[in-house]
Amino acid sequence: MSTRKLHLGAFILPTGHHVAAWRHPGSRIDAGVDIDHYIALAQLAERGRFDQIFFADSPGLWQRGDSEAFSRQGRVSHLEPVTALSAIAVPTKHIGLVATASTTYEDPYLLARKFASLDHISKGRAGWNIVTTGAESVHGNFGLDRHPEPEVRYERAHEFLDVVKGLWDSFEDDAFIRDAASGVYFDPGKLHAVNHAGKHLKVAGPLNIERPPQGWPVLVQAGSSEPGRELAAATAEAIFTAWNTLGEAQAFYRDVKGRLAKYGRRPEELLVLPGISPVVGRTEAEAREKWAELQKLIHPSVGLNTLSHFWPVEEIATWDLDAPPPYYPEAPAGRSSRFHVVIALAKREGYTVRQLYEYLAGARGHWFVVGTAQQIADEIQAWFDNGAADGFNVMPPVLPASLEDFVELVVPELQRRGLFRTEYEGTTLRDNLGLARPANRFAAKQ
Repeated sequence: MSTRKLHLGAFILPTGHHVAAWRHPGSRIDAGVDIDHYIALAQLAERGRFDQIFFADSPGLWQRGDSEAFSRQGRVSHLEPVTALSAIAVPTKHIGLVATASTTYEDPYLLARKFASLDHISKGRAGWNIVTTGAESVHGNFGLDRHPEPEVRYERAHEFLDVVKGLWDSFEDDAFIRDAASGVYFDPGKLHAVNHAGKHLKVAGPLNIERPPQGWPVLVQAGSSEPGRELAAATAEAIFTAWNTLGEAQAFYRDVKGRLAKYGRRPEELLVLPGISPVVGRTEAEAREKWAELQKLIHPSVGLNTLSHFWPVEEIATWDLDAPPPYYPEAPAGRSSRFHVVIALAKREGYTVRQLYEYLAGARGHWFVVGTAQQIADEIQAWFDNGAADGFNVMPPVLPASLEDFVELVVPELQRRGLFRTEYEGTTLRDNLGLARPANRFAAKQ
């Protein structure tokens, strides 16, 4: 029996991660705007003792493609995540609530206020997934003529994070006296303004809400590029990443953990959580049948559109689907991590164009595993025991069906092996992730 416990998050997309999930009978076809659907998923993950649910987001439409592929894309309508998670916080008690927000296109004061509010509403279960936004199509939504270059986005991100953490520290933990007898509500001496004036941001503060229950919501970072790794090492407490071989995952784990010391941090202060998309059956044949059923739902135009992140769409349309790609592209600046994973996979496996888009249709290049609960637990344990992961960001192909399979079949197997909790350790997301509550920067200076 293991004394170290793995961590599990549920990465929620409305109908699931497979590109054709919305067509599957195991999904909810109008899930994107159905808060009851999201609440049920959160309660299901909580029943499975997951650490958190995670909502991805973008300040623009996801993956447009040509008109035919676009019309068949099931992810064009979905709720804003902090709003949705605030509603989910009330009927749940333990599950962490992690939302994506962009340091490139958000305002630091408004973001700090939103996430502090979510942490109070949930009584200490909020997390912020920090992204710099890679999509070129977003800038027009914010009055910009072009998308900022990667180095500018990451430079702003470091500054943005420092400001937000300072805003969360505006009030010291014991600032609010609330003594009705004396008439003193709070101590103004324990209120602080960040008064930040930097290269990208100018923010006075203080924040108009008391310090979050967790001190700061848990800081999560997604992405494995070189600047992404450095941002994670400097500030993040968990990192979502994408690998599909044990060796690649081990190399990433060693690399990002090895960067922490120069920031005065210990390896256990950053949890590495690769994505895994599991197709679970009571037998291996049943699992493979489920996977084949999903793959049959992929329309070719949608499948080819998944490759448009890597090759020009006008070229892809002319290719033989049952032959390998005519060439393999070099990664553009700022997007090397995902390009590396996908292109390395295509070369290693010798995939045809069709086989490659069928692979990407499942989880966009993340690791997917098809098998029984025992087989999937074996794979999870191999990565966990061999320096590749502290846990996993579970990406159900179809929702709610695939998450139900994982909770009912895989979680009991992980618990039987002593790898996963049977009860929550505490009341906050930090408690359950084993992360310390941060000190207030202003109180620490006194």
